[in-house]
Amino acid sequence: MYRKESINIREWINNSNKALLVTGARQTGKTWLIRDEIEKSEYSIFEINFINQPEMIDFLNVSISAEDFLIRLRVILPENCKPKKTIIFFDEIQKCPEIVTKIKFLVDEGSYKYVMSGSLLGVELRGITSVPVGFLNVIRMYPMDFEEFMIANDISGTVLKILKESFESKTRIDDYIHDRLMSLFFIYLIVGGMPDAVKTYINTKDIREVDKIQKEIVMMYKEDFSQYENDDKKLKLISIYDVIPSELNKQNKKFVFTMLNKELKFERYENSFLWLKDAGVVIPVYNTDNPQIPLISSKSSNVFKLYNSDTGLLTSTYPAQTKIELINRNAETNNGALFENAVAQQLLSNGFDLYFFKKKNIGELDFLIEMNGNVGVIEVKSGKDYKKHKALDNVLNSKDYHIRQAYVLCTGNIESDGYITYIPVYLTYLVKEKELSKMIVDVDLGKLKN
Repeated sequence: MYRKESINIREWINNSNKALLVTGARQTGKTWLIRDEIEKSEYSIFEINFINQPEMIDFLNVSISAEDFLIRLRVILPENCKPKKTIIFFDEIQKCPEIVTKIKFLVDEGSYKYVMSGSLLGVELRGITSVPVGFLNVIRMYPMDFEEFMIANDISGTVLKILKESFESKTRIDDYIHDRLMSLFFIYLIVGGMPDAVKTYINTKDIREVDKIQKEIVMMYKEDFSQYENDDKKLKLISIYDVIPSELNKQNKKFVFTMLNKELKFERYENSFLWLKDAGVVIPVYNTDNPQIPLISSKSSNVFKLYNSDTGLLTSTYPAQTKIELINRNAETNNGALFENAVAQQLLSNGFDLYFFKKKNIGELDFLIEMNGNVGVIEVKSGKDYKKHKALDNVLNSKDYHIRQAYVLCTGNIESDGYITYIPVYLTYLVKEKELSKMIVDVDLGKLKN
């Protein structure tokens, strides 16, 4: 299946002298993509998986010097792994994270190229004291987005081009295309973007089989949670993860800590939230009460919404009837939580830091992002009355905030109205920063120079 990060991995293979670290949540397709791109290249691959080969953790002892590490590595390399022609792939390095500290030496020595991958690296690498900045490219992988899901379902390049042109010119999409893609988006809400779930759907079209895959993934996550909860008695990872669906289904989606324990405050749970975020399994969206750049300056670290990193995993917790309603696109069903989760997932993978806005006498806005030097407002509407947005109108009419770009992501077609652009929610993948080819800055120092 097509993954956008294949371009970046291919670029690293062909042109980079650095090592590569591919991180992301479990089951997002990191290992498969690395293998696939290396196999397409002119390089040989030698792989060490520290889960499947635990003896390698002791053999490549973290306490040995970088020189001894390389000597031991050469001992186990097959004869066909020639210098300058071999990529060494350390997989599941969360089991042996100190390897990251030796990468500078290995890159400098130059015999081989090195790629590392693993889950929970945001958690494990916090304890690493010397991550080799300047010697390491980092790629973060997310679940498949809706564009990748369309490609997996054989949507043609011609259609993708039409969608991009319509988005950029703010012109309506052909009604037939729009209707079919809205139907596919509702399927995406069920299947999500975990590659195994997508592959199962493509091969079987059976949502029950997809659900089995998703529940296996959630079980793997909870096994990871349990391990770390046992190591740190203060962590409450499973409790937080399990309560996300009910919290998102409330009218006020702000995460309320008393749902976990009425006696405890945020300070007791803060490390648990940070762990889940660093593990890549949840998406926190923080509150800001001042929609002006930089948004981080008014961020409230203890007030946030919490979304699942994959909408399909969220939907897997819902009853079968909910999935039937999604398949049938039942307009009477409130799909707001699922729409918002899908949008949060897509915006995060597009590189945005996410915030929401809530203020008395103005109302609440679903998402704020910094885009092209300005604050962008994003409202998500799952129903037919998507042109009713009082809070958005209040902010746009306020002289204090100077908001000049807003998207309403909805079930309707593309339409513009002043600063507001209505776009189908399935086009969220096109909401991106403009790419800058160069940003040259020069100052005339004149007579200050020698």
